[in-house]
Amino acid sequence: MTLDPLFLSRLQWAWVIGWHILLPAFTVGMASYIAVLEGLYFFSRNEIWLRISLFWTRIFSVAFGMGVVTGIVMPFQFGTNWSRFSDATANVLSPMLAYEDIMAFFLEASFLGVLLFGRRLVPRWAHFLSACMVALGTLMSSFWILAANSWMQTPAGYVVRDGRFFPVDWLAIVFNPSFPYRLAHNVTAFYVTTGFVVLGVGATLVRRRISIVEAQRMMLMAFGFLALFVPLQIFLGDLQGLNTREHQPAKLAAIEGRWQTAAPAPLTLFGIPDPARQRMDDAIEVPYLGSLILTHSLDGRVQGLSDFPADQRPPVAPVFFAFRVMVGIGLAMLGIVAFGWWLRLRGRLFDTGWFLRLCQWSAPLGFIAVLAGWTVTEVGRQPWTVYGALRTANSVSPSLTGPDVAWSLLAYMIVYLAMYPAGFAVIARMVRQGCTGAEVPRPAIAAPQPTISFPTPAE
Repeated sequence: MTLDPLFLSRLQWAWVIGWHILLPAFTVGMASYIAVLEGLYFFSRNEIWLRISLFWTRIFSVAFGMGVVTGIVMPFQFGTNWSRFSDATANVLSPMLAYEDIMAFFLEASFLGVLLFGRRLVPRWAHFLSACMVALGTLMSSFWILAANSWMQTPAGYVVRDGRFFPVDWLAIVFNPSFPYRLAHNVTAFYVTTGFVVLGVGATLVRRRISIVEAQRMMLMAFGFLALFVPLQIFLGDLQGLNTREHQPAKLAAIEGRWQTAAPAPLTLFGIPDPARQRMDDAIEVPYLGSLILTHSLDGRVQGLSDFPADQRPPVAPVFFAFRVMVGIGLAMLGIVAFGWWLRLRGRLFDTGWFLRLCQWSAPLGFIAVLAGWTVTEVGRQPWTVYGALRTANSVSPSLTGPDVAWSLLAYMIVYLAMYPAGFAVIARMVRQGCTGAEVPRPAIAAPQPTISFPTPAE
């Protein structure tokens, strides 16, 4: 059996980043949530906000630590597995990745220590500020990582000399055509993911009669937040779809599973892609709806894969199915939030057992949607690492051998399959303890000093 180093390197990258992205999908939103809780406690002095903040800060610290470990692994692969990609794009991507470290990671790491250990050591305003700085750091990290990845999706502001990319306009590079849409869509997705985790944990605690007051407050906050952000996420997804149609039409054709250009185009709800025959088998379609969604016109033209050379078409099946998983989860989230509000307005939210269980089991939905969206974005970009400018096959390290990559992939799989269950077990134990496990720190009380009394003249 021949071990293809290109395929194995792609598989290894997918394995590493697939596990890693689960952590920013949680910590970015959780950092902002903790900052809100700390602000509520700072201004109201109500200790319920402090107890909730302490509970989630402990969980956040575990997830953040795992994210650091898995995040450090990825840059090394640029040198070990993708040296030609690194050599070609270093002048553009390296500064943006450096800015992510200097402006984001250092900010997070510096103030995280104050957030975790400084409550009794710094003034209350400084502790609140540290929570805000950690949240800002996670958002700045998202900014630079997505700027770099968006440039790979829609490259701009560069020239190519001797096979290398050189920057000519940094504003065009950072704010490339897809960046604003992808930044808004991804950050909102991270917030929605965190919102459903908070909702699921709150429902779990209510069902188990643990920290009921705090758990109910978590659920109400989550439902209020998600009522705004789930519809916003759907709207932002539509804007990103329009952007993809303009700048990455082959990816959009794969998303739709469409080989032939059509005007008007139906919307394919489901089907079985057949790339060999360039058709969709057993398709369930809605006439005109594809044009309406993708072009905002009933007779809009939607390009098919046949408009592109065969060697420039992305794989259809992974992109087609992953997109439908993402959209299906988004609609399910919208339904859960709407029904939750219906129960809330009737005063039955915390007494409807089956719905509490549904909320509990909905906690992973955001993570699944993020993975599905990442699959659409990255697989849909193939066969390019830099869209239209650098092929994936020309990006892999030339000296790699299949067995080398296979052994490293196996090692990564063993480590990750040990680390993630262990981390999840620690977090699950924290959840089972509830907010009672997050002890409210009290100011240190000085020990009483001995007094010395002197006899009075009368004595």
